Amino acid sequence: MVFFSTAKHEMTIPHPILKTHVYLPLGHLSSSLLIQQLWIKKLDWDETIPHTLKKDWDKIVNNYPHLSSIQIPRQVLIGNAILVELHSFSDASLHAYGACIYARSTNERGQVKVMLLCAKSKVAPVKPTTIPRLELCGALLAARLYKTVVESLRLRITQGFHWCDSSVVLGWLNANPSRLKMFVANRVVEIADTTSVSSWRYVPTDANPADLISRGTTPQILKQSDLWWSGPAFLHQEKSSWPVMPSGPDIVKLPEIKSFSVDTEPSVINIENYSTFRKLKRVFAYILRAMYNFKYPKSRHTGPLTVEELENSFFLLCKLSQRQSFPKEYNLLMKNKSINCKSNILSLNPFLDKNQVMRVGGRLSHSSYDYDKKHQIILNSSSHLTRLIFNYEHIRHMHAGPQLLLCTIREYIWPVSGRKLARRVVKSCVTCRRFSNQALLPMMGQLPSQRVTPSYPFHTVGMDFAGPFTILNRRGRGAKTSKCYLCLFICFAYKCVHLEAVTELSKEAFVLALRRFISRRGKPFEMFSDNGRNFTAAAKDIGDFLGQNSSLLSEYAANENFKFTFIPAYAPHFGGLWEAGIKSAKHHIKRILGNTNLTYEELSTLFAQVEAILNSRPLCPMSSSPHDFLSLTPGHFLIGRPMTSLPSPALQDYSPASLDRYRRLEQLRQQFWNRWQREYVCELQQRCKWRYNRASLNVGDLVLIKEDSVAPLQWRLGRVAKLYPGDDGISRVADVDTVRGRARRPLVRLCPLPSPEDFKY
Repeated sequence: MVFFSTAKHEMTIPHPILKTHVYLPLGHLSSSLLIQQLWIKKLDWDETIPHTLKKDWDKIVNNYPHLSSIQIPRQVLIGNAILVELHSFSDASLHAYGACIYARSTNERGQVKVMLLCAKSKVAPVKPTTIPRLELCGALLAARLYKTVVESLRLRITQGFHWCDSSVVLGWLNANPSRLKMFVANRVVEIADTTSVSSWRYVPTDANPADLISRGTTPQILKQSDLWWSGPAFLHQEKSSWPVMPSGPDIVKLPEIKSFSVDTEPSVINIENYSTFRKLKRVFAYILRAMYNFKYPKSRHTGPLTVEELENSFFLLCKLSQRQSFPKEYNLLMKNKSINCKSNILSLNPFLDKNQVMRVGGRLSHSSYDYDKKHQIILNSSSHLTRLIFNYEHIRHMHAGPQLLLCTIREYIWPVSGRKLARRVVKSCVTCRRFSNQALLPMMGQLPSQRVTPSYPFHTVGMDFAGPFTILNRRGRGAKTSKCYLCLFICFAYKCVHLEAVTELSKEAFVLALRRFISRRGKPFEMFSDNGRNFTAAAKDIGDFLGQNSSLLSEYAANENFKFTFIPAYAPHFGGLWEAGIKSAKHHIKRILGNTNLTYEELSTLFAQVEAILNSRPLCPMSSSPHDFLSLTPGHFLIGRPMTSLPSPALQDYSPASLDRYRRLEQLRQQFWNRWQREYVCELQQRCKWRYNRASLNVGDLVLIKEDSVAPLQWRLGRVAKLYPGDDGISRVADVDTVRGRARRPLVRLCPLPSPEDFKY
């Protein structure tokens, strides 16, 4: 295995990297094959080798000088990569099998770079074996190599893909391991544990670079091979143009499938074709009735199914499942022999009842329980029948939880590893998933540049509304009441707050409030606001106003030469800065206002006083030392001191002994920018919540769109169409295709639903 670093290196023959390549891509796999041939011929070290083997060795030696002309670019990733994918390829021949891994990186401009990362090969065993088995060994080698690479790299891998040109291997990976023979099943299970089965894809043989490993090549050809150094051409294109798996072989046509002999032929009914236990049992009961009527035409059974017929159908289905899941144990019990001491059902002391169904022996024989509870039917949790029974009992008991579901099942069934299956059935239930409300939770994002770049106050502004508040048109009796709203403007960099009272939710009233703000604080460069659909029912008027006038507000801002930007819908945490400002302002207003109704002038005065208090709050934690200066506040950036402090006295009013202190205060005023960078910006470094990325979503995943005002069962279904990763590579917003069109939502509003792979047990 070879890893490349970030420079160029010209290889020479003595170089240790060359020794590794001799056995991998550079066409020298035949040297290992020669050693294998010498072992087969049982030649001693001092014996003369045959002429044919000597001719092959001379060919290898003559090719060595060509290796010095090969240069390996060690820079694997593209500059400023935002997405890094790993692609493994595997292939096999009668003589050898191998795997290689490529790093596919994409930058912000959509440019793609694919480079070879590492490769590994092995000689085929001396004992003859089939090509599909060798292809499976190559796939296992690719999975192990992928795991080693992921654990060795120090960067985050966005996604992994695994390519194979054998449709038989891909069919094995999608089959139930219990139906495969031991050699294939062991390797399929390890591949499934190491990688995701859904990440395996088909690649044509002519586009598979691992074909160079399995068949070998010469240095002259390898030097000019873009397929080997840069991967197949489709990796440089969009995913929509990648190869698609052709119609593979059916499970019954795959090699290495176990054959079972049961009383009822397996071809009579295929259990895996049914999705509900009740339908499976009734269909099989009708099949058994038809077989009986055909065998005994004079005593035909007609009419609705009886209890005896349904029980007989259930027992035969259990027997079929037991023969498939526990073939060795079942055959030994049929011969009245003891089962293997390493069997995972030995502790259950199994036996066969009168219907040849394997049951639990257990220790409850002397209890007064029913026969079915004392001696439950043994089933494997990996069988399709067991999963259907779990789904049936889960729905029959009104979507019971894992513990209740397992307790109910064990009344007549003993599922091996049933606790895991119970949790998985509950987790895979779409109805239960709707009510669990487990939305995605990406890690807290990076601070925008507007929050940490020094500039004048209110250079970048966040805007939000609160209310309504009740005001009077005049004082005294007979005064009429009306609504009034609080409009908050907050500075991104210094948290300076400006509060305005707005008498109505209209474009004209907001424009007047915005003009008052600009006249006092200056014109901003950029303004951010909530989307109208972010507001709850208590602020429906505000939501309707912003939602209906978003284009008009943006047009007005463009005419005034500044930007007006709305955050994504239903994502109030994107505007946490002004949401916190609203919370702080309402904290003071509600306690002072209470149930009192004020006039517009009185309410405006109250808003101005609350504004002064908010602008006098410390920006960073206060020190406990009495020798430290006053804490830095937003008011320092507006008037040079906190808004609620008294003005500084004139210099002539101070005695000469206090001039040093005044100069120190003046110097402190000049150092506000430095203190802001040293004290406040450093406090923004750590994440107070959302410290881990708990969001894993891919394009094409099925999700529920969480809505506050709608019951979970009425949430819209959608499929992820596009993700918007940030500078750190973590996606926090996605486009979702629904029946009502495409909607853009943050990931905290999306609840992922189980994929089809989750239903494979």
